[in-house]
Amino acid sequence: MPYRHETLQKIRDHLGEGGFVEDPTQLEAYNTEWRGHYKGTATFVARPANAEECAFVIKTCTENDIAVVPMSGNTGLVGGATADASEVIISTERMNTIHAIDPVNGTMTVGAGCILAEVQRAADEAGKLFPLSLAAEGSCRIGGNLSTNAGGTNVLRYGNARDLVLGLQVVLPNGEIMDGLKGLRKDNTGYELKHLFMGAEGTLGIITAAVLKLFPKPRQRQTALIALTDVDQVIALFARASDAVGDALSGFEYMNRTSLWVTCEHTDGVRDPFDTPHDAYVLMELTSPRPGNDLRDAMEQFLEAAFEAEEVVDAVIAESGKQMDDLWHIRETIPDAQAFEGGSIKNDISVPVSKVPEFVKRGDVIVETTIPGTRPMTFGHIGDGNLHYNLTQPKDMDREEFMAKWHDVTDPLNDLVHELGGSFSAEHGVGKLKREELVRFSSPVEIELMRKIKATFDPKGLMNPGKVL
Repeated sequence: MPYRHETLQKIRDHLGEGGFVEDPTQLEAYNTEWRGHYKGTATFVARPANAEECAFVIKTCTENDIAVVPMSGNTGLVGGATADASEVIISTERMNTIHAIDPVNGTMTVGAGCILAEVQRAADEAGKLFPLSLAAEGSCRIGGNLSTNAGGTNVLRYGNARDLVLGLQVVLPNGEIMDGLKGLRKDNTGYELKHLFMGAEGTLGIITAAVLKLFPKPRQRQTALIALTDVDQVIALFARASDAVGDALSGFEYMNRTSLWVTCEHTDGVRDPFDTPHDAYVLMELTSPRPGNDLRDAMEQFLEAAFEAEEVVDAVIAESGKQMDDLWHIRETIPDAQAFEGGSIKNDISVPVSKVPEFVKRGDVIVETTIPGTRPMTFGHIGDGNLHYNLTQPKDMDREEFMAKWHDVTDPLNDLVHELGGSFSAEHGVGKLKREELVRFSSPVEIELMRKIKATFDPKGLMNPGKVL
């Protein structure tokens, strides 16, 4: 139902100038999903500056049966922050203060509205590392990262977003504030409540601040781009790397030929480092907090052994920090480059690492059988079995015709993922897009437990309705 004018006026008065958005021109940015798959119609955005203001907005909305939709950087891909005209968006963007850094304890306390790149920079200036790293790190915000349990390129060594958090501050649907901003490494006092909110996509409450883990800053870094004949070799190489370099292995990213070609074709300053094309590539990075240059020797010895075992066909080792960044730029710009090739059906899946080759091979057959001429752009994080299996429209097909076949190709691919013991949603969340899959692939017991948790926290169903469940 449409919300009442007096309710919004109460929120306006409390938040003051800069605390809300109603101008249609400004609302456009809040109503447009990053990739344009979903379009919202919200007419009011609340912009609280702290947890107390956020609590006031939520309590006021709840008392008046108005649904709220949390929003951080609006960089999601599954419609998780899309709101309609009867709902109020609550943006965390003004809660963007870095409250404290404790280098000895290895923690940083930040507001949910802090941009990820700014958190990384603050950690670096304090002589530490915050390892969460995503292609959208220049615009995504910590609250959204935690609410979707973001992954990224460093999961192999440091874990997902939930592994990087010690404490949370959360505003609950009734307006109460759960203040758990503790920097403790050990705390066995009852249920670990914070994990309920990380990955819940704002359906149980709004994360307003967090205590993040910091790590020693790498003093050495070695990066190589490696060419291989197929995805089977990729997995063999990963197994070798895991044994040979151990915890120095911080990145192991796979790209198929189409991913590299499209990126080179459409991204300024990006070129193929190899003279001849190959079917598979791995971007591998070693890091260490130790001083010295022993990682260079480790990388060279590793590659020499891999060549002798015929697991690789070519490789380039970056000779400078700029060259390392240039190699990572290839990987990070794949999604943007894909947009130039037309419609894209994106699949964010995970399978056991050993099953990656089977998924890729059988998935390619499913795609070609279902929509002949479709070009899979396959890339992702081999260390955690997370693949971005993105499908680019055939060159001779209309975009709308291709996008209309979304479920025709995605449903059998998700069936394959399930058969292989994987997940249809590895790091981008469920949102609106994958609600049916959640029910289809979860056990009745799991779904019932999730619904009971939702009903306990949000009995009126006003927190980000229509998302996840």
